[in-house]
Amino acid sequence: MNSPAEHLTKTNQAATRPSTPRFSSAAVEAKITAVSQQISDDHLRELFINCYPNTLDTTVFHQENVNGKPDTFVITGDIHALWLRDSCAQVWPYLPLAQQDPALARMIAGLIHRQTQCILLDPYANAFNDGPAHSEWQNDHTTMRPEIHERKWELDSLCYAIRLAHGYWQMMQDASVFDANWLSAMELAVATMVEQQRKTDTGPYRFTRQTHWQSDTLPCNGWGNPLKPVGLIASMFRPSDDACIFPFLVPSNHFAVVSLRQLASLLDVHYPTVSLAHRCRALADEVEAALLAYARVQHPKYGTIWAYEVDGFGNALMMDDANVPSLLSLPYLGVCSADDALYLNTRRFILSKDNPWFFSSRDGQLNGVGSPHTLAPRIWPMSLIVQALTSNDAAEVARCLTMLKHSDGGSSLMHESFLPDDPSDFTRGWFAWANTLFGELILRVARDFPALLQTHLPREAQ
Repeated sequence: MNSPAEHLTKTNQAATRPSTPRFSSAAVEAKITAVSQQISDDHLRELFINCYPNTLDTTVFHQENVNGKPDTFVITGDIHALWLRDSCAQVWPYLPLAQQDPALARMIAGLIHRQTQCILLDPYANAFNDGPAHSEWQNDHTTMRPEIHERKWELDSLCYAIRLAHGYWQMMQDASVFDANWLSAMELAVATMVEQQRKTDTGPYRFTRQTHWQSDTLPCNGWGNPLKPVGLIASMFRPSDDACIFPFLVPSNHFAVVSLRQLASLLDVHYPTVSLAHRCRALADEVEAALLAYARVQHPKYGTIWAYEVDGFGNALMMDDANVPSLLSLPYLGVCSADDALYLNTRRFILSKDNPWFFSSRDGQLNGVGSPHTLAPRIWPMSLIVQALTSNDAAEVARCLTMLKHSDGGSSLMHESFLPDDPSDFTRGWFAWANTLFGELILRVARDFPALLQTHLPREAQ
């Protein structure tokens, strides 16, 4: 989001839900009541009650009829703009309840319509205003428009929009969102991915910013560092909104393979005579083959693992970042199974001190993955949540829950990042994605590890 020095908070004051939520869902409220009754640990229960509905409570701006369609603008929290990635992830945990709540389904459909308009406006932009408005980044050296909040090319942004549309269809079988505008947006999204394979030239996208943060602008006069076109898709920025070092971001390319195949399955049903489905599958196959050829690295300790970024020349960046898509999140995004051998090797690397962005408290009670976006040595609750979401080990899930419980700094909410030796020193006190993702984790625990919710978690993260 914004530069790492911004949105720093230190507090011991617990949050409560707003008395007047921005959007109400009877199905979500019923789920909160049902799951809360299963949680014996008071602190964990309070976290769930505050976090799971946080997107609905605080960030949803919904209208029922805009040009005959529902319209939904979802802000990230303390930044009043819609990120394609964040908005999808924020509503994702509510999808399983949409069949029970028509208003909730209409809200999500409205977001798909809004994202369609955003992609048609500019497929390279990552964040949008609610109509023409001022942005602190309006003087960036790129093709800015008044409706754009920020124009950082992040491959995962388009993938998330596809993921939400596919998930909505699977849940609702509602074809109303797949109108002609949506098809045009998907054509543009796929064309942009192909363009950013950079097989013949650098493509039209350039970006520089007048800034003292190195990661907030692109080198080489805005084109990014050199790459060798090998079939992978360049992503100039990571999901953290930080600039990539090597242009092929491996987790986002994995995500693109999944998303392109999901898009093809939607097109098979709704536009069977359009050639886009064939192009989606061909591109997915090409990217997948390139990942296998260029993104695997032989590590001296962990064996064959996935690199985080590569350039096609043989150079690789060995790390992981807490933002999703991450290497840790690959099973969560449907890239592979949680017991895939290559993933398990990579996971052991990620959750070790050999990952330069893995941090621990001095007493070893809190440890997890951080991000260059918030500098060292901050841990991201998102990494702990994803670690638990991708684990089938009850003991590991319990440990993650305990660490999350002790990470909130007394606020009863999740945050962007925290200091492992002082969780009350955190960034972004209002970060709806992390809050709702925590709610998704608790629902998964209630389904797969219900006994964990019926015990009092230890006072310390053992």
